[in-house]
Amino acid sequence: MGQPSFAASNAIIYLTYGAFLVLGTGIAWTLRGQSKAEFLSSNGTQSAFPLALNFVASALGSGILFAYPELATLAGVQGVVVYALASALPLLVFGALGPVIRRKCPEGFVLTEWTRQRYGTVTMLYLSFMTLVTLFLYMVAELSALGQVVGALTGLDRLPVIIIECAVTTIYTSLGGFKISFLTDVVQGGMVVGLIAIATITIGVKTEIKPELIDSSGLTKPSLLGWHLVYILPVAILTNDFFLSNFWLRTFSSRSDRDLWIGVSTAMVTVLCILTLVGSTGLIAAWSGAWPGDPAQEGSLAFFLLLEQLPSWVVGIVLVMVVSLSTAAFDSLQSAMVSSASNDLFRNRLSIWFIRGMVVLVIIPVVVLALKAESILQIYLISDLLSAATIPVLCLGLVDRLYWWRGFEVVVGGLGGIVTVFIFGTIYYGNADDGSKLLLIQNGLYADDWSVFGAFVAAPVGGIVWGFGALALRLTFQFIKAKVRHERFDALDRPVAVRSAFGDSDVPQAVVATSKAGKFF
Repeated sequence: MGQPSFAASNAIIYLTYGAFLVLGTGIAWTLRGQSKAEFLSSNGTQSAFPLALNFVASALGSGILFAYPELATLAGVQGVVVYALASALPLLVFGALGPVIRRKCPEGFVLTEWTRQRYGTVTMLYLSFMTLVTLFLYMVAELSALGQVVGALTGLDRLPVIIIECAVTTIYTSLGGFKISFLTDVVQGGMVVGLIAIATITIGVKTEIKPELIDSSGLTKPSLLGWHLVYILPVAILTNDFFLSNFWLRTFSSRSDRDLWIGVSTAMVTVLCILTLVGSTGLIAAWSGAWPGDPAQEGSLAFFLLLEQLPSWVVGIVLVMVVSLSTAAFDSLQSAMVSSASNDLFRNRLSIWFIRGMVVLVIIPVVVLALKAESILQIYLISDLLSAATIPVLCLGLVDRLYWWRGFEVVVGGLGGIVTVFIFGTIYYGNADDGSKLLLIQNGLYADDWSVFGAFVAAPVGGIVWGFGALALRLTFQFIKAKVRHERFDALDRPVAVRSAFGDSDVPQAVVATSKAGKFF
């Protein structure tokens, strides 16, 4: 290879950051004077093409250069296809559910606002906590991945790179809010698509595949792990996307349902192609002899071992791509955290500068943890398990016929799903210590047993079972309470639609809860 020199590596990285800082602050200057509402969201303003680039930029991050090639070295072609499909197809859910939720909650811009309206404040705070924790974990994972990529490609100290990224994104997102994140993502998303196309062509031209290694690698054959992932990855990624406010902000910002559908469909196809190409570098590394190397290296380094066979200018292109990917992902997470915290915790009453300051303070532990985090995938999996337990019971409220479903069931079901994972792990391993470790997926996604598969079955199924158990408990309590007080039992009464204050149309029935027990209980 051609590893860029120390001076060249620094120039590429910091000039790219400088360009994004100038771009971001320049756009922010044109947005000066915007209202708090405009700072936090851009409801109903964006057309299909910018939406598509935004979903692409938000769906990717520098961590894809580790995770997808690693899976290719473990589960082969089957793993690449499953992982790419499982990551890309969930974007269509925002096209399907986005219009439904916008009609039910036209003034909202994040999922937690619909949750507050449907289930009440307690459930909203529960979901908000999960959302903010997920955003925090994703920020840690993104900075950790950035540092590891920079170290692998250049040998530079990762701390200055991480700090500069945090400073650059904080400056321009603090000045422009969500809209600046949206506009910079349009540029960054377009850059990433172009740079990946260049890198793909270069790898295809410069890399020599050895046919004898294809059969001996066994990577063209299906595996038990590959079949496990057919279930695990769609459940994990689909449910976890619901926790990511950066996706919901972009969903609500679409100008129309048609723009939203075109945007997410285009983004889905683009992300699918990108992730398939990135994952295939693991296969190419194995079939070209670059991986496992001598001494043998982990599969997460397959992409970088492949780059060692290529000219230094290719590494330079990849560096620009990595900085663009990471900056786009990180500024989206930052703006999402600001919007979520302001809306959920303070009902948009607190000065936006206090919220900005809180996010800056949050970045400090994010940086500290990012420097210590080793397994990026494990960070994602912890969040995935939480979402797999919570989202199924939450989404039952989207069905108008289930008007009797309350926040009590959602919270108990979500927490019960996690308890079910612990119970499953304890039974499976035969001891509580290993059962608790399964909650953190300490053995990783690629365990050679059924533990992880079982955990991702236990979380949603257990959540639903606990939810219906909570429903039975609540109805029993309310029935006894009504009998004791000689009142009519009305817990199963259908909510009454009311006239909107802004027109003649009715507010959807699921919005208005008339039960004396309230939306939570």
